[in-house]
Amino acid sequence: MNFSEVFKLSSLLCKFSPDGKYLASCVQYRLIVRDVNNLQILQLYTCLDQIQYIEWSSDSLFILCAMYKRGIVQVWSLEQPDWHCKIDEGSAGLVASCWSPDGRHILNTTEFYLRITVWSLCTKSVSYIKYPKACQNGIAFTKDGRYMALAERRDCKDFISLFVCSDWQLLRYKILLYSLDGRLLSTYSAYEWSLGIKSVAWSPSSQFLAIGSYDEKVRILNHVTWKKITEFEHPATIANPKIIVYKEMEKSPRVETESLAFPPARAQASSLFSTQSKYDISQVPVSLQYVKPVADRANPRIGIGMLAFSPDNCFLATKNDNIPNAIWIWDVQKLKLFVVLEQLYAVQLFQWDPHQPRLAICTGNSKVYLWSPAGCVSVQVPMEGDFQVLSLCWHSSGDSMALLSKDNFCMCYLEREEVK
Repeated sequence: MNFSEVFKLSSLLCKFSPDGKYLASCVQYRLIVRDVNNLQILQLYTCLDQIQYIEWSSDSLFILCAMYKRGIVQVWSLEQPDWHCKIDEGSAGLVASCWSPDGRHILNTTEFYLRITVWSLCTKSVSYIKYPKACQNGIAFTKDGRYMALAERRDCKDFISLFVCSDWQLLRYKILLYSLDGRLLSTYSAYEWSLGIKSVAWSPSSQFLAIGSYDEKVRILNHVTWKKITEFEHPATIANPKIIVYKEMEKSPRVETESLAFPPARAQASSLFSTQSKYDISQVPVSLQYVKPVADRANPRIGIGMLAFSPDNCFLATKNDNIPNAIWIWDVQKLKLFVVLEQLYAVQLFQWDPHQPRLAICTGNSKVYLWSPAGCVSVQVPMEGDFQVLSLCWHSSGDSMALLSKDNFCMCYLEREEVK
């Protein structure tokens, strides 16, 4: 595993292009586009204000920069650096912006979720969609880009509406699980009279739908009957002797005092105050660190906040927010718990390698963690100063990933594991 030098970064804004050729990052009001292979700067764009969000078009030819405070979106072209586009929502304001699948339309959500404005880069036409629901992840597109699903709030009721992306006309709306012709396939409620669904993930094969709930359980539905086939609990104590529990252990490095110079060299000084960690296999039963949620506060830290299937459909990784240091990895084929990883610090993010069952994890310290069926490893990011990994993103090849801290980012290069 090798690491690049450190580059400046603002607001964790760093994204690979869909074709894997470019890496875009932001430093306040500047957008920097680099060649992935050598990290040389290819384009440098200056926006009108500090950038708050970036997104590549599907064909990697354009990139949008949203400045929500100013209600402005600027679009830049990689093929024609002199071409530029500015979209100003004016008094309507701006709270969200995204590309359509064709990479030629931009969807802007105005303040107070009054409407979604669809801007065409080709014809310069404008379309309006009313009634968007004030929620995160309220827009989704089919893989072929033909249809858009939108969460709506009409007459004090929630709906899912389907739109045709070619002309942005309403196709039909139905509630919950539906087919494209509008047939209601199923409705599902995990339980009554309490907080409900917190997170949802489709398996890559579309055969399973994983639903994470506030009651600390994941329920798996199948795509034939839409009935629950099993549920995964997340107790604070692991008692099954068949479950492998990896526990991160930390230790300070040994330093030979005879060879210690004074003042110490810069590299030697950084190693003096750094700590190393490794994984040990714990003997069951194992009690995981449990944080009791505050019941009288809104949005309590409880329940399944993160879940994701591996690209080969073999594993499901989950996190229970009130056991914040643990990651649970389930065998999807056997529908059983496979491995638990207990970190020293709360898990910030985990993400699967796009090509194989290899999970990357960050916990807000100066390390990155990797798990695969062969085992798991802790790797110190060899950077001077305080480089705390708050987020990460895989390159589409699975051979590298970007590690993001508050003010910097670096590249991490990995050797590809042979999938057996």
